[in-house]
Amino acid sequence: MSSYRQHLFHIVFRTKHNLDTIEQDNVNELYAYITGIIKHKNSHLYRINGIVNHVHILTDIHPSIASADLTRDIKASSSFCMKNTNLFPSFTGWEEGYVSFTCSYRDLNMLIEYIKNQQVHHKTMTFEDEYRQLLSEAGITPDERYFP
Repeated sequence: MSSYRQHLFHIVFRTKHNLDTIEQDNVNELYAYITGIIKHKNSHLYRINGIVNHVHILTDIHPSIASADLTRDIKASSSFCMKNTNLFPSFTGWEEGYVSFTCSYRDLNMLIEYIKNQQVHHKTMTFEDEYRQLLSEAGITPDERYFP
C-alpha cells in the first residue's frame, strides 16, 4: 500500500520592527528565491505574496521537514540574500517570530485567493489587525506586547 499525505501550512512573518523594507519593484526576485528554498526542501509552494512589511506563504511541507525548520531556513536564507543584494537596501532583517497554521485542503482555493489579494486587502486593514484576526480565527489569544 502507498503512503499519502497532505501537510498544508499558511506561514506569515514580518520585517524587523514592522518596517516597510520589502521593495515591491523587486519582490518577484525575493519570491523566486523563497520558492527555490521550498522546492529544495521537497515541499510544494501553492502561493506566496505580501506587501512592504510582511510575507504570506501557502505550502505543502514534506513530512520529513518540521514547519519551524522550514520557516527558520526561509527567513535566514532570504534575509542573507536581501541584505547582500542592492534589491532591498532598507531591509535589516525579519522579526524573530512568525505564525504558522495548518490548513484544510478544502480551503486551498480560498487561501490562495486571500494571499493573492494582499495588496487589495491591505488598503483597508493594517498588518497588525490582520495578524490579530488570523490568530483569533485560529483560537489563539495574541500577546499584545508584540504589537506597537
